[in-house]
Amino acid sequence: MNKNRRSFIKELSLGVGAVATLPLVSCKTTKEAVAVKDNKAAEAKGFTGRFNMCGYAAPKLETVRVGFVGIGDRGSGAVKRMSFIEGVEITAICDIRQAALDGAQKILSDAALPKAKEFIGSDTAFKEMCDSNLVDLVYIATPWEWHVPVAVAAMEGNKHAAVEVSTAKTMEECWQIVETSERTRKHCVILENCCYDFFEMLTLSMAQNGVFGDLIHGEGAYIHDLDYWLFNKPKDEKMSDGAYTKMWRMYENERMANVYPTHGLGPICQAMNVNRGDRLDYLTSIMSNDFTLEQRIKEKAKEDPFFEKFVGKKMRGNMDIQLIRTIKGRTIMIQHDVSSPRPYSRIHMLSGTKCFAQKWPKQHLAFGHHILDKEEFKDIEEKYTPEIIRRVGAMAKKVGGHGGMDFVMDWRLIDCLRNGLPVDMDVYDAAAWSCLTPLSEWSIANRSAPIDIPDFTRGGWKTNKPVDLSLSEGGTTGVRNINKANDKGQLGME
Repeated sequence: MNKNRRSFIKELSLGVGAVATLPLVSCKTTKEAVAVKDNKAAEAKGFTGRFNMCGYAAPKLETVRVGFVGIGDRGSGAVKRMSFIEGVEITAICDIRQAALDGAQKILSDAALPKAKEFIGSDTAFKEMCDSNLVDLVYIATPWEWHVPVAVAAMEGNKHAAVEVSTAKTMEECWQIVETSERTRKHCVILENCCYDFFEMLTLSMAQNGVFGDLIHGEGAYIHDLDYWLFNKPKDEKMSDGAYTKMWRMYENERMANVYPTHGLGPICQAMNVNRGDRLDYLTSIMSNDFTLEQRIKEKAKEDPFFEKFVGKKMRGNMDIQLIRTIKGRTIMIQHDVSSPRPYSRIHMLSGTKCFAQKWPKQHLAFGHHILDKEEFKDIEEKYTPEIIRRVGAMAKKVGGHGGMDFVMDWRLIDCLRNGLPVDMDVYDAAAWSCLTPLSEWSIANRSAPIDIPDFTRGGWKTNKPVDLSLSEGGTTGVRNINKANDKGQLGME
């Protein structure tokens, strides 16, 4: 049944029992007073009272002036990658730590680029950057609680926002970024780098060229033992050891939800044309008990008083699983586990009426019972590798960032902005992929009860065009100083 935003949030807040235990799901803000037409009415009108961002192409920016908020591991890596992209000026940097800003300035100096203006002094120093005339794009790589506040400040300041994953933590935040983007006509891009990994790009191209036939089912995950990072406190404010600033991610593990769903979900949604011909309909979620985190916390508390505050607290279970059905009857399974001692995996499995593909634990393609050998795989790869990978793939591997996918993501974003093209991952994707966190929380708390996933596009998904990676338009952005690049190809924290 179609629901408007107000009734959806009310239902989510009231739920089916156990409501008082769900403060992170309940959404009580003045934003709820904003009337939004229900889906049926929106379809009849074509639009609601706001501008629909489906397929929106912002005015061209010959030069994209970028400001960075959050210069930790992800942020500093982004500064370095952007330093290689032509048409980019890194004009501003913001962090709560001077050492982090110093590190970013060194990256710029090493690339023979001008110093960026620094914004520091408080947790909200980013607001001055967003209100300034120094930047066109705000690139956000902060702890999760700051993602939406910074993104909203950027859009309200007439800047595009690019936000690390997951973009939003609550349903209210999901609606907030959608409404702000529509009102300001500024992009709010989710920086889902896994959509640009090489195998994911190949399978997207195969899907768009009909190799899979009709896609039936997909599976994705974020299975990554984060024990080292969760229990490795920063030795200094330079963050040279890869730990989380103020150990912020440990606090996120108190939430009974899939707090990090988009790495596995994003590439599957693109292959299935979610928000571009199909959309997510409803989900159910389940979570195991915690068999490791509480015990590790007790052990660490004996060595370090910092961890004593977590002793006795209920921590999230090791594994949680979401089962999703789309409007067109496709199914998706998403898994999340960051505390079990097992190999890294995002699964990335697509199953269609003609073809099967899976990336982990071993990359392979199959037609029926026949699994392609190396030569057959190479033939498919040669035929269906998308033009964007042919154009910048080799450079991306040299520049780096999770083997190159981070650079492809950044290059593509800048090329879209410079050529006035729709972005690959718009605000509706940011909301739909991120909302698995609060919805999984509600379902887990209610014995895996199913819950609807709202249509953030308000009907726009029916006519929105699939992601286009052919470079039939754009593809004009070059790179600079490529000989200075030195990719280590590591997986990294994310």
